[in-house]
Amino acid sequence: QCLLSGTWRSDTGCRMVVSVLSEDGRFSGSYLPGPAAGGPEILTSALEGSQQDAGVVPQPTFSFTTAWTTTFLGQCYVGTKGEETLHALWLMREAADSPTDDWKATR
Repeated sequence: QCLLSGTWRSDTGCRMVVSVLSEDGRFSGSYLPGPAAGGPEILTSALEGSQQDAGVVPQPTFSFTTAWTTTFLGQCYVGTKGEETLHALWLMREAADSPTDDWKATR
């Protein structure tokens, strides 16, 4: 099915909790980075996103943004035994002091 609603955990211990998807594929929820993200000052962040219609596309793409300028883009895959797996790429943006520093602001 590949519906994002529910709780997802990454290989590195990050956790994403997604509310029920709306009819137009929008969702909200929370994101908690895992231990690899740093010290205890990293807290849960709100997230907002959208997913392709899983009724039309069997393995839909999705994207979401967290409150601390991080964006995730990915796709949900359904395995041969019906298991759902998310594969995602993340981009994190830091503030740049000037346009000449722009190149190093995105990780």
